[in-house]
Amino acid sequence: MNAHHTAATASTASATPAAQALAAPLLASRLPNVGTTIFTVMSALAAEKRAVNLGQGFPDFACDPKIVDAVSHAMREGHNQYPPMAGVPALRQAIADKIGRLYGQQYDWNTEITVTAGATQALLTAILASVHPGDEVIVFEPTYDSYVPSIELAGGKPVFITLEAPEFRIPFDKLAAAITPRTRLILFNTPHNPSGTVWHEKDLAKLAEIVAGTDILLISDEVYEHMVYDGKRHESVARHPELARRSFIVSSFGKTYHVTGWKVGFVAAPAALSAEFRKVHQFNVFTVNTPMQVGLAEYMRDPAPYLGLSAFYQKKRDLFRDGLASTRFKLLPCEGTYFQCVDYSAISDMSEGDFALWLTGEIGVAAIPVSAFYHEPHESGVVRFCFAKKDDTLREALARLAKI
Repeated sequence: MNAHHTAATASTASATPAAQALAAPLLASRLPNVGTTIFTVMSALAAEKRAVNLGQGFPDFACDPKIVDAVSHAMREGHNQYPPMAGVPALRQAIADKIGRLYGQQYDWNTEITVTAGATQALLTAILASVHPGDEVIVFEPTYDSYVPSIELAGGKPVFITLEAPEFRIPFDKLAAAITPRTRLILFNTPHNPSGTVWHEKDLAKLAEIVAGTDILLISDEVYEHMVYDGKRHESVARHPELARRSFIVSSFGKTYHVTGWKVGFVAAPAALSAEFRKVHQFNVFTVNTPMQVGLAEYMRDPAPYLGLSAFYQKKRDLFRDGLASTRFKLLPCEGTYFQCVDYSAISDMSEGDFALWLTGEIGVAAIPVSAFYHEPHESGVVRFCFAKKDDTLREALARLAKI
């Protein structure tokens, strides 16, 4: 047998049969309305067109090396097994101390603080713990895309209140009118993604008036708590006892420390609510990455990174807004978050989705249509940019946008 024949035989023997698709049984979807998100579509298009991606809501710059060192040190010190279900005690203590110092509400670290695998898990778990089939949950649109599917998975009914551009303020008269005996939860986000607006002290007072005398619970999504600008303070519901006693407060280390891929967050809630939260948390996550918790607890000893975050992002906001001021875009207010919404009606009468596609493909800057944050068609002529990027990235985007 010659060498050629031997090689061919070996090749044939090692060849695998052509792959055939597995025919799965029919499955009725629990989330029939969920498909490929606009964020996935825009990111893929941005990569294909080599566009500057201001659609993605996360940084393109590195985190502080000290936080990586803290986590690496925790791994080397042997913190690699399961931590307590509710989280590493040192981290929960640090979270409770931080909330007490900043907002004046002293949560019990052991019974009222739970570490989660990011804010999205925290939101889902809080909803599953508190919403029964048929319960109503009030949400404000435009809204973060995980809220409604989470409500639907719990068997709840989302009740929508629309916030209108350009101010996106809460219509409290409509909120009061939307409450029924079936209202279980009000879910809100301050600072608000995608609009960049924030709740003010008077807003919390008005909410407290509306829910007083009811058993309505609140989920306050405060992941952008350290991104509030122009000298204003973040109005956490933790500042307001009537609201805090009925609230799950959700926040995120990923947003605060530029480590979105770590997926670590937390929930602060009264002991009775936390106990119910943990019943669900125990079985949908159980617990969260140990060395990251230990490293975060160590890193939190220095408050400077989170206390200085508003100033850090305000510089980026101002750089971006100043650059856009000479374009045909109309700037909407940006009081918080790392998102800047713009009105493009002076440029085009395209739908928001079509304009975002055109902007990405033809101009080379990716944005997100704000209409993607509503459950049914809603056009305002507004798109969202993310300015959590290197200054050079923002300048490149501005140079391209100036050509419109």
